[in-house]
Amino acid sequence: MAAAIASAHAAPAFADASPALKKEVTAGVEARAKLVQEMVDSGFSFAEPGFQEFKTSEYLTSILEKNGFKITHGVAGIPTAWTATWGEGGPLLALGSDLDGLLGLSQVPGSPQIKPLVEGAPGHGEGHNSGMPLVIAAALAAKEAMIKHGIKGRLMIWPGIAEELLATKAYYVRDGLFDGVDACIFTHVANSFSTAWGRMGHNGMVSVEYSFKGKTAHAAGDPWDGHSALDAVEIMDTAWNFRREHLPVTQRSHYIITNGGNQPNIVPSDASVWYYFRDNSFEGVKYLYKTGNEIAQAAAMATGTKVSHRILGYAAPNWGNKPLAEAAYKNIKAVGMPKWSAGDQAFARMVQETNGRELEPLRSEIDELSTPETRGTSLGGGSDDIGDIMWTVPTITIRYPSNIPNMIGHNVLAAIAMATPVAHKGAVQGAKALAMTILDFMTTPKLVQDAKAYQQNVQFKADKYDPVITADDTPAIWLNEKTMAEMRPKMEPYYYDPAKYDTYLDQLGIAYPPAP
Repeated sequence: MAAAIASAHAAPAFADASPALKKEVTAGVEARAKLVQEMVDSGFSFAEPGFQEFKTSEYLTSILEKNGFKITHGVAGIPTAWTATWGEGGPLLALGSDLDGLLGLSQVPGSPQIKPLVEGAPGHGEGHNSGMPLVIAAALAAKEAMIKHGIKGRLMIWPGIAEELLATKAYYVRDGLFDGVDACIFTHVANSFSTAWGRMGHNGMVSVEYSFKGKTAHAAGDPWDGHSALDAVEIMDTAWNFRREHLPVTQRSHYIITNGGNQPNIVPSDASVWYYFRDNSFEGVKYLYKTGNEIAQAAAMATGTKVSHRILGYAAPNWGNKPLAEAAYKNIKAVGMPKWSAGDQAFARMVQETNGRELEPLRSEIDELSTPETRGTSLGGGSDDIGDIMWTVPTITIRYPSNIPNMIGHNVLAAIAMATPVAHKGAVQGAKALAMTILDFMTTPKLVQDAKAYQQNVQFKADKYDPVITADDTPAIWLNEKTMAEMRPKMEPYYYDPAKYDTYLDQLGIAYPPAP
């Protein structure tokens, strides 16, 4: 009797969604391959940088709204941020990917040569135009299957706004966007296909601008009557560079002078410098931030100026959820890499040869599941503010194969393939794996339970979420506004029109693959 009672209360056995259901949902993604191509190409043509993703967001939310999703605009006080929700009852799964481009990286797609589409304009040199199309195709296919088979569950699609500035996801978390969410699956472009769990090795980061206030004077006539804010900036930068020798090897820090004064014969009364401080732990980021504040204050004292600072962004270290990653990886293995054509491979080789990159074909095999053991020790590096969500709900990132191997990140080279069949095929393949994982999550209660248990009993035992931002900090929504006011009129004539052209390459008159 006791055994029967225990059995009745036992957690359901782990069981994936059925093969037939997964076959059905992958067919649903494949049926939307044309929509994926149009979304990828449209996002590439809009090429909006952080906080200016207005056209991109309008376009994507209109597609979701037409497909039965409820749209909430302006979440977390960010004009270009939104959520799209669907479903009643069952677990709530969040699905996200980034939208923003990068300043100055405009590039003609499909051209092996570096050639800006609009001189000086932003571009998708990180490939963020491909992730949300993947998510939307997967969500629509999963929704269709859930309705047909009476599967309970809810979806919340959300965009990574201004990820290149690491400027929003901490605010999403602070303002409760993920309250009640059971788990999150994020996607990011790559030239490989895999996912990961455990401490990821990505650095946490705080983005902070220091502004110095001094006193103007004639730089030649009576400079002794002035106090140079630019001197303070230069002293801070020099002091920070001397301090680097004595900082942990895992740290990364870099800066630009955002205001250096007006003209040489006026002692600058105002000057500012923008820093990224990165390290691989919450404690490490806080230490760098504290050190930066102290050095800024010392520079102000040395120059007779005053200093203030404001946080422009924050990102937590990343930690992937093991049960979710293992479930997703089974689907990645089942889907496999895209079937690259001879033209795709010829194009990839041409881009690599033209730009002096190491030759490597488009990959034919998925990567292994990335674990703490296979990754080894991390000495720091880049950041991704998906980390803030990873410390809020169980979360993984699926990396999907929409780019060419051996390109340079945050560079025009990484934009060349992002509105070509390489990007389209990789996004479709990623959408298949994501749609299958959505169904696993909705049909397997133990997966939901195990994901939460891993976060509570493993992740939260190793560290705790301890961000730098406070209730008084606000998103830096003014960033890139002036740039787009200048550039948008120049970019609009190049927006993709899928009603007139099959692909963006067709609209631009670009042969694929280009002639050798």
